[in-house]
Amino acid sequence: MIRSGLATVALTTSNLALGQVFKESPNDTLNIGIIGIGNRGTGLIQFINQIPNFNVTACCDIIPTRLEKAIQNVDGSPEAYKDYRKLFDYADVDAILVATPLNSHSKIAIDALAAAKHVYCEKTMAKGYEGISNLIGKVNDSDRIFQTGHQYHSSQLYVQVVELIKSGKIGKIKAFECQYNINGDWRKPVSEPGLERLINWRMYREFSGGLTAGPCSHQIDFVNWVLDAVPQNVIGVGGNDYWKDGREIFDNIHLTYSYPNGVKAKFKCLNCNAKDDYKIKVIGDKGTIILDYEKAWFYPEGKYNKELVNVDGDSNETVNWDEEKDTRIEVTQEDPSKQALIDFRNNVVENKMPTSNVNTGAKTAIAVQMALDAMQKEEIINWNTTLGV
Repeated sequence: MIRSGLATVALTTSNLALGQVFKESPNDTLNIGIIGIGNRGTGLIQFINQIPNFNVTACCDIIPTRLEKAIQNVDGSPEAYKDYRKLFDYADVDAILVATPLNSHSKIAIDALAAAKHVYCEKTMAKGYEGISNLIGKVNDSDRIFQTGHQYHSSQLYVQVVELIKSGKIGKIKAFECQYNINGDWRKPVSEPGLERLINWRMYREFSGGLTAGPCSHQIDFVNWVLDAVPQNVIGVGGNDYWKDGREIFDNIHLTYSYPNGVKAKFKCLNCNAKDDYKIKVIGDKGTIILDYEKAWFYPEGKYNKELVNVDGDSNETVNWDEEKDTRIEVTQEDPSKQALIDFRNNVVENKMPTSNVNTGAKTAIAVQMALDAMQKEEIINWNTTLGV
């Protein structure tokens, strides 16, 4: 059962004065410490190096070789820490970026908020209902800025697509079809057996939500955003059917969420076939929008080349849309991850509520946990309507 502690998600930061939450400087520079220097943490350092008035002043990781490499990638001379709690004592850190394994997100973010640091917490926001509940409670009690790392809230393309859909561009939404397919095992080389669970934490349920909490969570977050709703329930199946290497997380997942007004959202992720990679299809009665990472297309429904055809001997059964009449949705934008970091810096400086905040992050994290429970228990998992989230 989902804990009732999730019932309150009201945020209080919007009423605070800037001087209370940010140490002002002549150029409004934000200094940040990075906790977790794997692929994601290292990649985000590269973006922060490019953003004016945004500096990495500290790095933390429990694996020494990663920490040494991260320090070399930072513009400047950051402090290095193995224990993240000691990083909080460094006076030249205003904010923390959490890019550690999923099971540690909630604890580290809570500790950072307790140390009066602003927090950018990578997706998925937290693991399990207790972790989600505890983090919501701490954010509500804090006067710091908290942003969840679902970076597509900062994508100008995705923002425009959401506006188009909400303006009625595709009519009444009936379904979403989402996929993320890769051909790879996610496994990284390990120099000694004792490092296996540290390096390959994504393979183990103790630390990870697998494909659901990884790429799929961005798409779940998008569906929640478009519909301004949360799923009523979810069914799903998954399995360890291809990579027979001792992993605990599934190498393929297939989920169907039911949303209000009969809208269904399907998600498929594979680890053994990369055909069509990442796609989101939003289907309405007036058209369809298809998105990938940085492009989108609109296909009108029955607007061009209406053609009545025979289906199984019955005439006038089908109206075909003309795929030659698609319209590319053009947007010039920064990389969404870089833009999300720019937005975080600006949110702190301007004391603004992030668009990807603890509320949106919690809704997605709960939906992720519902799916994990549905697949592992082989049950339909319902949203707890008493939560208020």
